[in-house]
Amino acid sequence: MSSTTELYNRLLQPSGELVAAIEKLKGDILIAGVGGKMGPALARAARQAISEAGIKKRVIGVARFNEPGLQQLLEQQGIETIKADLLNEVELQALPEVENVLYLAGMKFGTTGNESYTWAMNTYLPGRVAEKFKHANIVVFSTGNVYPLTDANGAGATEDTVPEPIGEYAQSCLGRERMFQYFSAKNNTPILIYRLNYANDVSYGILLEIARSVKEQRPIDLSMGGVNVIWQGDANEIALRCLHHCAVPGKILNVTGPGTLSTRWIAETFGRMLGRAPLFVKEEQPTSLLSDASECFRLFGYPKTSLEQMMKVILQWYNEGGKTIDKPTHYNERKGKY
Repeated sequence: MSSTTELYNRLLQPSGELVAAIEKLKGDILIAGVGGKMGPALARAARQAISEAGIKKRVIGVARFNEPGLQQLLEQQGIETIKADLLNEVELQALPEVENVLYLAGMKFGTTGNESYTWAMNTYLPGRVAEKFKHANIVVFSTGNVYPLTDANGAGATEDTVPEPIGEYAQSCLGRERMFQYFSAKNNTPILIYRLNYANDVSYGILLEIARSVKEQRPIDLSMGGVNVIWQGDANEIALRCLHHCAVPGKILNVTGPGTLSTRWIAETFGRMLGRAPLFVKEEQPTSLLSDASECFRLFGYPKTSLEQMMKVILQWYNEGGKTIDKPTHYNERKGKY
């Protein structure tokens, strides 16, 4: 095992707070949409925390499992899997009743030109899932894209900021939230709307995209001059701990790292680490897509993985040819076209 892999694995170890939260959690955990970018690591984090807590609890991952080998790998790691298309009503209703659901299913990449499927996945399906799991605690993964662009030098949108989604992807995500909120009130289902931006891992994320652009000498668009980032492992821990904070009416929570990072600064820092100057195009605009995660920090404390640790392990992983996911965040998209 390389030193980079060892460092990466250390950054994925469940915290004592997560283990304690899992130990107190009643019932099993189902992850709908486990086959996406965050799902496999989320399932593994839950499984590992359960093991460290010394308790018995099922972790069930549901997905179409289009990625070869993923279903078998999760099974080997102690995660039960169910291959299902959630848009198929028969397959949805056949899922087991559980006390805790993390809802990750959704459509982002390829939205433009496939709008009807986007709305089916992001708005119609959530209503069906909310009805199916009306007796569960549900953490609903959403996005900071539902917010308007705010002052690039400010703290970002808070949970009280009125949504102004730009483009059909963001509009459909607000639709997802509204469907869960409606059925939460109708059926007295405790939910938490988990507005995330942006998770980073060695395999994907804003930091990896900028590092690659610097190394490959590809121009970096500065029009979205400020960004928020958080380590995927920390984001997954927060999501699992959020199962204790589901409520009626549903609670909304911004999830990201502390402060606003300058896109230019990230590129220049990677440039120093790589020994080459980044190339830039366009200019910083007065607004950016930013979220204020103060409430998240009040509940859970600051994320345990620092920006320096993230940048170091991501760059090492990329330099050593580690596996990456070809799903860019489009963090610099200002018109909502994904």
